[in-house]
Amino acid sequence: MKLFANILIFIFVLFPVKGLCQIADTIPNENKKETIVPDIKKTAKKEIIQQNDTVELKAFKPDPIRVLWMGAIVPGYGQIINRKYWKLPIVYAGFLGLAYTITWNSVRYQAYKNAYRDIIDTDETTNSFLEILPKGYTVNTYGGISAYTNVLNSGMEKFRYNRDLSVIISIAYYGLTLVDAFVDAQLYDFDISTDLSLNLRPALLVNPYGQRNTLGVQFCLNLK
Repeated sequence: MKLFANILIFIFVLFPVKGLCQIADTIPNENKKETIVPDIKKTAKKEIIQQNDTVELKAFKPDPIRVLWMGAIVPGYGQIINRKYWKLPIVYAGFLGLAYTITWNSVRYQAYKNAYRDIIDTDETTNSFLEILPKGYTVNTYGGISAYTNVLNSGMEKFRYNRDLSVIISIAYYGLTLVDAFVDAQLYDFDISTDLSLNLRPALLVNPYGQRNTLGVQFCLNLK
């Protein structure tokens, strides 16, 4: 009887403890949630970072039409859009040089024009033609009034021609900067690497009419 009683006590003690352990395992643990949720967030962040790392950057390619219009509005801006910054000193140096040439010829033309008008009029108070005489020279040095009048007229025509020519060259130079920017934009992604090559290779020429095949030379143009 004592043995039977001990077996019953063992059964009643073991099974409740085991049942309580199972119940405890089925109860949701708040601490477990706190550890799982951050792990999920970290995993999601890692996946987002990996996706961002694998995104390929779009190659830069300027729009030729936009380059043309912006370069027409602001000289040299087309070269800036094309990222050809080394061309800017050349562009602006050309414009500055042409502007100086136009200004200098315009000033000289206006001076000779006023002098020519003063020397041919009858007003004795208008003597601007004396102001442009070189130092140490007089009207008689040029052979008198008549000869000096021809000198002033020739100088006036010369400086007017140089001024007009400078304006034409400036317009042509302005157009050249636009053409340069437009062509640069069109050929921005043109491959000029060393992979471009023309090779000569031996080739076997197959005769479709059943005759014997012959050897030949093949031109191979490699465009990568």
